[in-house]
Order: sequence, then structure tokens, then C-alpha cells
Amino acid sequence: MGSLSVSTHRGLVHWQGLLVAVSLLTFWCQPTTAQLAIVSTYAAEGKDVILHIRNKPPNSEGFMWFKGEGAKYKRILEYYERSIRRNIKGPASSGREEINFDGSLLIKKVSKTDAGMYTIVIFLQDSKKEIGFGRLTVYEPVIRATLVASNTTVTENKDTVVFTCNTNGLFIDWLFNGMKLHLRDRMKVSADHQRLTIDPVKREDAGIYQCEVSNPIMSTESCPLKLNVKFK
Repeated sequence: MGSLSVSTHRGLVHWQGLLVAVSLLTFWCQPTTAQLAIVSTYAAEGKDVILHIRNKPPNSEGFMWFKGEGAKYKRILEYYERSIRRNIKGPASSGREEINFDGSLLIKKVSKTDAGMYTIVIFLQDSKKEIGFGRLTVYEPVIRATLVASNTTVTENKDTVVFTCNTNGLFIDWLFNGMKLHLRDRMKVSADHQRLTIDPVKREDAGIYQCEVSNPIMSTESCPLKLNVKFK
């Protein structure tokens, strides 16, 4: 990690001095248009990801990124001053973070520990500054989905069947014969969408069931499971 001081065209500025400025609520430059923010981002674990800035003010002189919500010394990831193109690591840096020339933050081989809120402080001319926030969400690189049933051969108007979708996905949809399942009065999906209950089973419920699971960056389907319905 580099020295805990930042060399600028105005002279030597220490981390502590920068943090004093960051901590003063009166420094925040009220934007004339939209609010500065970090673009909320989704990433797969193990991949490189860039956190971009929304509504970045013009003539930015420097960028300071923090892990977490708020500008605190122990949360500093890195400081970058554009005039000398110098990056200085902060106490919270893992060595995988780097501020790009445009102020965006590159995180290499992102992990679950990188997920959460981030804060950016942008240094402007005349000692003005702006602050923005955003969230990084990290998902496992592979989605798994396994469908099981309490019984695959049932009797009409007598039996109940419960399908369970075991998955690490975030969203779950139910499929019937390759199409999105239209729930009937006899069907109930649990609050987490992992269980589908049919009570009682009718002959028209016979067919192929699957669960389709996804997160914001990928999706997959379970292997098909056939339900047989006996009737007189």
C-alpha cells in the first residue's frame, strides 16, 4: 500500500486532512441537476467488475472511494488525483481495487465480501466536493436448480402433491409442459416460491413440471419432472 499522504499540485495533503474535509457536511456542493450516485451493479463472483458514476460533475479533480456507506478513514479504498494520475491505496484496500481515469472503480476477481454499499467523494474546483452512494451485489457464478416431488404418481381428487425447487437462485418461476404455469384455485406457491402445492390433484394437472430460476445476471431450468395422475 502506498504512503498515507497524497501529493497534489497544491502541495502535500495528508489522509487526515482530506477526511476532515470529507466529514464536514457544509462541503457538499448541491448539484444543479441530478444527484451524484454510484450505479447499482450486479456481478458474478470471480469476475472483474467496474462501478460507474452517475451524474458525475464536470471538471472533477480527484476521486476518493470508500467501502460502506459514509466517508470514514478506515473505509478508504483508494484516492486518485487526475492532474498527476496517481492512485494511493487506503486502509480498506484489498489490492484488487483501482480507480480509473474517469473516476469509476475497478474491482478485480470480485468476491462475496465485496458486496454491499460504496461511497464516492469527488473533489471539485474551489475546494468543493460532492458525495454519492451505490450498491454492489455479488452472485455465485453458477445457478443450480433441482426439482423434487412428494409423489409423481397420484390419484385424482384424492391425493396432494408438493413440488420443491432447491436452488441458489434469487427468482423462481414455475413451468408446466414448457410454458409458464397458470395457477388454478387448487394450486398454491409458498412465499419464497420454492414450493408448489396442488390440492387436490386433477387429471388436467398431469404433465411435465420444471422450475426456472434466475438472478439479475443469469438463469437456468431444472430437469423436467413428470406427474402422472390416475383416475377412474
